[in-house]
Amino acid sequence: MAVSSSSFTPRVFNAYSPFECRPDPDFSGAPIGDQPRVSSSRRLSIKARRNCSNIGVAQIVAASWSNDPASDSPSSAAAASAQSAAAAATVTVTVNDDVANVEDCFDIRSVQIGGSDNSATSFLSSDGSITVHAGERLGRGIVTDAITTPVVNTSAYFFKKTQELIDFKEKRHTSFEYGRYGNPTTVVAEEKISALEGTESTLIMASGMCASTVMLMALVPAGGHMVTTTDCYRKTRIFIENFLPKMGISVTVIDPADVDGLEAALNKNKVSLFFTESPTNPFLRCVDIERVSKLCHSKGALVCIDGTFATPLNQKALALGADLVLHSATKFIGGHNDVLAGCISGPEKLVTEIRTLHHVLGGTLNPNAAYLIIRGMKTLHLRVQQQNSTALRMAEVLEAHPRVKRVYYPGLPSHPEHEIAKQQMTGFGGVVSFEVDGDLMTTSNFVDALRIPYIAPSFGGCESIVDQPAIMSYWDLSQDERRKYGIEDNLVRFSFGVEDFEDLKADVLQALDSI
Repeated sequence: MAVSSSSFTPRVFNAYSPFECRPDPDFSGAPIGDQPRVSSSRRLSIKARRNCSNIGVAQIVAASWSNDPASDSPSSAAAASAQSAAAAATVTVTVNDDVANVEDCFDIRSVQIGGSDNSATSFLSSDGSITVHAGERLGRGIVTDAITTPVVNTSAYFFKKTQELIDFKEKRHTSFEYGRYGNPTTVVAEEKISALEGTESTLIMASGMCASTVMLMALVPAGGHMVTTTDCYRKTRIFIENFLPKMGISVTVIDPADVDGLEAALNKNKVSLFFTESPTNPFLRCVDIERVSKLCHSKGALVCIDGTFATPLNQKALALGADLVLHSATKFIGGHNDVLAGCISGPEKLVTEIRTLHHVLGGTLNPNAAYLIIRGMKTLHLRVQQQNSTALRMAEVLEAHPRVKRVYYPGLPSHPEHEIAKQQMTGFGGVVSFEVDGDLMTTSNFVDALRIPYIAPSFGGCESIVDQPAIMSYWDLSQDERRKYGIEDNLVRFSFGVEDFEDLKADVLQALDSI
């Protein structure tokens, strides 16, 4: 069953109090929901709004976060008198020697902290609209009239009085408290991903490997057992095989299609987690997510799918039955080869378990990186549509070429899990792996003859990227050791960007002809 869009109404982890989305910003500083409308004669000019933003955005974190108007905190007292004070408030701002009187810009509350309600995404019928608007247009924690989400650069969050700190410690007041525990800009990125995955909560971290390792340590207990698959990102395998055993964790490794092997492992061991990529790296093998989820759940095991190669647009792992879905947001989600990030999405209870350990270990995403993820996601559907189309067409071209021995792409009927991919994916992704008819040097000559793609160890960006895994990822191993993982010297992994198909086709064909 392919799922092409998300109509789930998520209940997102929220560090903010609720707020009412307004079509026009209000700069009075009064409590949200109680603010009088500013008359048209007193609305801010464009120049005044710009000047107000120059001081407001720089100090977003000074806004009031109290969600208890009846409390005795100083913020409540200020809020109670804000309506009467706002009318008389005037701020003079100097920017580049231009002086502007900014009426109704009361202290720094032109940018405020409020709550985000992604339930409004339910009226959006497509993933493309969700990637643009979720977490922002339909309500975000940072209340501002800016179209784009501001970057909140802060390492900590202050409390106005000791009583407010006590209220926070006793859960009567909300705050992130410290930068490692959360950030308003980061929350917008998390809520956007949650809406796209159709789930309650997302935790975003500093890299995909950070997300994988923290998830594994949080969900597999010391002395526990987990199951994973043979084909996967090498660094994930290294962590599972070399580091988890130090915590007494044992591992069963199966072929992605070996459901009988998974069942045997579940019957023999007390399995906490089945973790696999789908599609996998680099052979793009596909796991029957619905089937393995039902099997694991019948034995009390959790299922986490790394859907990085699929993207949330091509595959809805949670809707298919998985408990968690993980992405290296560095790849397609960010999509511009300019940011590192990783994310985990799922039910709030499970994600909170991982979040608790994450707060201890660190690996926090910089808010500037979170902004790049938000920016990148706005074009995710456009990029993925182009990459899906180009990769499928190029896979067909490569499979028919005499200098190519084999092509690995789930969109081809020759792929071992093509039928599974058709059932659970709406597109087959932008990466194609294939084997050149030649040895290590012949394949290297092909790679070097390409003019468009960069030789680099990543994928999913606007720019096409190519690599030869035997050299890029496994060069420290002997040829025989590489072959244990299925890595032949002539294997090529090609991530197609958003360049014109005909240009990419011509480039690949001329490179093949050169060998």
